[in-house]
Amino acid sequence: GDNVEDEWFIVYLVREITREFPGLAARIDDNDGEFLLIEAADFLPKWLNPENSDNRVSKAAVPVGKWLATAFPTISHALTLLSSRSEEFLAAEPIRTAVYKRISGYPEKIQASFHRAHCYLPAGIVAVLRQRPSLVAAAVQAFYLRDPVDLRACRSFQTFPPDQRVMTVVTFTKCLYAQLVQQKFVPDRRSGYTLPLPSHPQYKAYELGMKLAHGFEILCSKCSKVSPDSKRNVLSGPLWERFLSSLKEKSYFKGEMEGSAKYLELLHMAEDYFQQSVTKPESSVEVSPGDEILTLLQTTTIDLKEFEREAACLPPEDDDSWLEITPDDLDQMLKEARNESPPSSNEEEQKYDLEAVAESMKAFVSKVSTHEGAEMPWSSDESHVTFDVDSFTKALDRILGADSEELDSDDLDEEEEFDFSDEDDEDFDAENQRQDQKVSPNELIGSLKSYMKEMDRELAHTNVGKSFTTQKKGASSVNATASQNAGPDSGAEDTELTPVDVDMNLVANLLESYSAQSGLAGPTSNILQSMGVHLPENADHIGSNKGARE
Repeated sequence: GDNVEDEWFIVYLVREITREFPGLAARIDDNDGEFLLIEAADFLPKWLNPENSDNRVSKAAVPVGKWLATAFPTISHALTLLSSRSEEFLAAEPIRTAVYKRISGYPEKIQASFHRAHCYLPAGIVAVLRQRPSLVAAAVQAFYLRDPVDLRACRSFQTFPPDQRVMTVVTFTKCLYAQLVQQKFVPDRRSGYTLPLPSHPQYKAYELGMKLAHGFEILCSKCSKVSPDSKRNVLSGPLWERFLSSLKEKSYFKGEMEGSAKYLELLHMAEDYFQQSVTKPESSVEVSPGDEILTLLQTTTIDLKEFEREAACLPPEDDDSWLEITPDDLDQMLKEARNESPPSSNEEEQKYDLEAVAESMKAFVSKVSTHEGAEMPWSSDESHVTFDVDSFTKALDRILGADSEELDSDDLDEEEEFDFSDEDDEDFDAENQRQDQKVSPNELIGSLKSYMKEMDRELAHTNVGKSFTTQKKGASSVNATASQNAGPDSGAEDTELTPVDVDMNLVANLLESYSAQSGLAGPTSNILQSMGVHLPENADHIGSNKGARE
């Protein structure tokens, strides 16, 4: 079902099997795909993606053909490589660590996933669970995924009527218990299942038993119906004869006289069970849970008085406070999942370096971004950014050095409007010729910087320019600021502009955005947490709220 721990327990079992038998190879996936690779996604090489991950865990240490990084191998090819060069296909240490962390603690960890609870159940269900405790999973799933058609069978309860119920202890997994207890459900009045008042000390046991009984009844209503013709064909061979002889040797018919009503009833149940097993010979597990429950009901003795004696001295049920998770508990679980150590309670140790925030954001911006996402600063790719001067120069030529014949219609209209003379045309041609001459990269970069400086001067007197925090300087900076405030005609153009403090503006904007999140998830916290930077809560905001409440 929805219990992901069941998947990881299967991973543990398969790993132990392949360790015990080195000649075996195994592959495990689910409806999400290669979930082992999903678990280790933070440590996978860049060449691996969902399109080429089938039938593989890792790329060979020594390449064996181009197909390794471009396509996925076939089953036979992968098995051949594993059998001949298994050492070279061992996954990297971080990948194995991520996967093995999920299966650490087994098999002792199994007991921690159980939850024992009191349930008020029909005696038939108690007898069935004594024989097959695992059927509780199928019953919970049947109730959890019920539909209106399933509930039709729960109006009369032909298999598990509510008149003979006893208190018992049922062992669930925590996932199954949560699915059962969290569902709100009111039984049909015609079913006969009634609940005491919520204040009743055993209300939860009554409610759990009622829900579980609905699940068992739904399973039995879905049991297979075998046609008489197919049954006669299956029951006419020597296999059936041997099966019938085995039942008689094990006293299946309980000494009933052959041909009696009770004997025939048991015989029909055995025929149905045998027919199911023969039609699906690959495994006896293929028998539906409903058929198995009905078979167990016929072969198991139900001692109601014994169940009532046991109900008088039941062991206490487990505490289910683990169902309630506070926001702090959730944060702690997320930090443990990210391998983060909990913060220290000492205020002196809780010093948040704002320079680290700025540097992390700069590192994030400098990384490569594609349609598949952006690389985080902690990515394994730590190669330095290269700068190709020739490519940069050609790009600027295309932007700033347009030829005269590339002028658009607006430029031609301006020429007609201003009625340029022949001398102006000659000057214009000479200017174009000078632009066509080879310009060195340093001159081009210097020209670009001058353009940017002029733009800064114009923006300095606007609201956009005033919104930025500038770097602190000495008295010269004060004089420059005074001259700028005097207006554009006061000679401010000749003074040196105070550089913008990029780090200060970046941190201020991040903190403003983080504060606007009000403790909820948002773009700022998501980006910073992905880079390993965790900002504290806004103490001023918390203090103001506390004062308002007081």
